[in-house]
Amino acid sequence: MDDEIRVSVSLPLDSDGFLRRECPTCEREFKWFSHDEGDTDAELADQYFCPLCGVSADTDSWWTPAQLDHAQGMAGPQIDQIVQDSMADMFKGAKNIEFKPNRNFSLDLPTPEPLHEPDDMVIVEPPCHPNEPVKVPEDSTGHIHCLICGEPFAA
Repeated sequence: MDDEIRVSVSLPLDSDGFLRRECPTCEREFKWFSHDEGDTDAELADQYFCPLCGVSADTDSWWTPAQLDHAQGMAGPQIDQIVQDSMADMFKGAKNIEFKPNRNFSLDLPTPEPLHEPDDMVIVEPPCHPNEPVKVPEDSTGHIHCLICGEPFAA
């Protein structure tokens, strides 16, 4: 059995196609535009810069606590099924051992309520990477950093 389990979880976008993010440094929330897979306008990056504080972090460091809780909860039923299937596979072909799966067995991980993404914040577009707009709180539009290069700009 492979040691890594991958479970796909989708997160809601607002009506403009933006995904909520949280800076791992300043812990303030903003949104970045969610490009479709294969979009040639999307900038490839191995790190992003917080539009609010300008500090960079790896691309997988920007989850909000609500998104992490949601992903863990959505993965629960799939993990339950993987555990049950693995137990059944362990005893296949074993002589003198009969395994009867208990379909009532569960890790009892609660399934969360769906996330909802409100249409809040203001869109700002950096002059250096205009294909990577962000949304920031209305009171934060004075001094913004580019998500891709960190260059400060006035909104």
